[in-house]
Amino acid sequence: MSDLVYAADAWKSWSSLTEGGRKLRAAKAIQQGDVEDLWLMTLAYLQFKGRNFPVVCLDEASKELRSTPRGSKPATLGQAAREDYEYSRHGTANVFLAVEPLAGRRTVRVTERRTNVDFAEELKRIVEQDYCHAEKVVLVTDNLNTHTVNALYEAFEPEVARRIARRVEWHYTPEHASWLNIAEIELAALGTQCLNQRIASKDDLERQITAWQAGVTPI
Repeated sequence: MSDLVYAADAWKSWSSLTEGGRKLRAAKAIQQGDVEDLWLMTLAYLQFKGRNFPVVCLDEASKELRSTPRGSKPATLGQAAREDYEYSRHGTANVFLAVEPLAGRRTVRVTERRTNVDFAEELKRIVEQDYCHAEKVVLVTDNLNTHTVNALYEAFEPEVARRIARRVEWHYTPEHASWLNIAEIELAALGTQCLNQRIASKDDLERQITAWQAGVTPI
């Protein structure tokens, strides 16, 4: 079973349990030291906090920008698409993906870099634009060194950083289990279904991702 199917099924399983069932399963997970099951229990519990506390999973990935100087040949009947092995490098771009699994909502943004400041600006957009009416955003991330409140203070004035930080309830995935972050799983799907090709520019990358989003429903 793939990580994508397992995480989605486990999440739904936790969410469908009665209060008594969740307590029994939690006790069993604690007794057996099942960190992954306890994490899924935590995420399932968060959905009961209400619509003012959306659970948002956030992650990012880099994409190398490459072109094919000698061009390529499109697929024809009985013949797969072909491209020359030689390519030219055009730097890299960064892809931020935020998904709210319980609402089936996803946003993907492309940036030129992957720094503390870029992460802080993405977090500001999530809190003050995408979820401006939420009391708090329940944020799920992995343990990457940029995923801290310090990034906000590096990017913004203290009063702005505090304003954003007060509206974020941070939850980290367990060590060696970052795949429990649904955003990481969606990034893997994006990589397989869309980014597994040569893309020459940031603009083209944005077009490809926009087309992918139009045809793929979030978990």
